[in-house]
Amino acid sequence: MPLIFNDSISYNDISHHSQTYRLWPCMSCVYKVEALLGEGTFGIVAKCRDTKTNQAIAIKVNKSRPDLDPDAPNIVKWNGFFHDGERVCLNFKLLDQCLWDYIGDRNNQGLPISKVGPILGQLTNALSHLGSVGIVHADLKPGNIVVVNRHESPVKVRLTDFGLACPASAVNPSDCVGTVGYSAPEVMLGLPYNEARSLGLVAVELATGVPLYPVENECDYLKFIIETQGQPPDHVLDSGVYTDDYFIEDNYKQQRWTFKTEEQFQYETGYPSLETLYIKLKRLDDLEQIMKVRRGPEDDQSLFVSLIKEMLALDAHQRITPSEVLRHPFFNPGLSNRFPCTDIERPHRINLQKRETKVWIIGSSYIRRGENATF
Repeated sequence: MPLIFNDSISYNDISHHSQTYRLWPCMSCVYKVEALLGEGTFGIVAKCRDTKTNQAIAIKVNKSRPDLDPDAPNIVKWNGFFHDGERVCLNFKLLDQCLWDYIGDRNNQGLPISKVGPILGQLTNALSHLGSVGIVHADLKPGNIVVVNRHESPVKVRLTDFGLACPASAVNPSDCVGTVGYSAPEVMLGLPYNEARSLGLVAVELATGVPLYPVENECDYLKFIIETQGQPPDHVLDSGVYTDDYFIEDNYKQQRWTFKTEEQFQYETGYPSLETLYIKLKRLDDLEQIMKVRRGPEDDQSLFVSLIKEMLALDAHQRITPSEVLRHPFFNPGLSNRFPCTDIERPHRINLQKRETKVWIIGSSYIRRGENATF
């Protein structure tokens, strides 16, 4: 897969003596560079000659950043691809287990704050890295986060499964993407979104051991959000492409949009509303009490909840961005000093199931009598 330069063109000529470039891996390819066709922010386009077929082709060569650690972005490493008939097979580094399994192996009791912080920091780093190159993951959830080695301390994670990822410039707000229960409300309303809310919901699951909104449909998801955080402001609902699917407008009320009743949703969709919550909150501040009940009091629980409230803000314009998360007081020097942490034991696992439709449900053996917590 090397690039061979002819006598009149050198690599430095193509890079204008200012940058170095690399080519994404391909299998058994050798190309001869003949001319520079164009140069942009992220790389160059060169006219090349396939030395096997003598065919003239255009190749985009991305800029190399030798100052970047390939492991720093906390994104799964891609090792190349190959063809199996008409199928394209991707080669990735083998990792240990997904974060959903990692949480389940600890009896879904949640992790200590001292262990949540490092994982949240790594995932923030991954999203910030994607944002710096204009990529949206679009399906952030524990099932798409992989633990490198569950026995390693501190735990390292990688973001994976880019099946829905796309350039930020190509995101169509009217396309509902992601997994119900982890998406932002603006996704269901058909508005531009950021991924800090999905990251915040993953962080809550790390701290409590259970998903905050284990729902089966968008209607129940919005209902539970409203019960916990209140209704999105009218100016957000006014802009939504799909607001009418969930709300009724009444210009004579102070709050002009009213969420449809369960009976209306069932009549319109044919699906009844289901009570699937494991923990019920009257407000996000109650998360601190839930963590104290499940794990006992810990330092920085109040700071963690403060960060979560900023990450779960209903108005995307007021929501903290991934690049701002690490500047929150939760990530202070004291917490950073506790990042090196030992692994914890793996007690009997609770039966938390995940459906093929990419939504979370709770199996009957998961909700044990007397364990539901309402605050």
